Amino acid sequence: MGARSKARKRAVDILFEADLRGEDPVTLVAGRVGSADVPPVNDYTVTLVEGVKAHQARIDDLISEHAEGWTLQRMPAVDRAVLRIGLYELLWATDVPDAVAIDEAIELAKGLSTDDSPRFVNGVLGRIAVIADQLRAVL
Repeated sequence: MGARSKARKRAVDILFEADLRGEDPVTLVAGRVGSADVPPVNDYTVTLVEGVKAHQARIDDLISEHAEGWTLQRMPAVDRAVLRIGLYELLWATDVPDAVAIDEAIELAKGLSTDDSPRFVNGVLGRIAVIADQLRAVL
């Protein structure tokens, strides 16, 4: 597993934990950076967590719009975290190709969530990828 893939998984873990605890993910990740009690936090993990937090309202709106038959609250927390990272990378991480953002999110869903989650994540991100250029133009 590459460094960025590990960073993505760590970001999912942090977003998931913050979501369940009702805490701010940026505060949570900041407390982990440099801590001897936990494994080192990659700079890209921090970038992902901060990026998701900075754009969370728009990210959540887009997920809600394109998750056919699912509300954000009804989704498993892991799927929410994976989708948030995938969507952040799809729309705001200019150094990550769209296909990579989607593929990495699918792999995270395969490893961390239900059997149906990879297909669900692919469907949501795929629908948004079709209009990604239009969305980027207005962000």
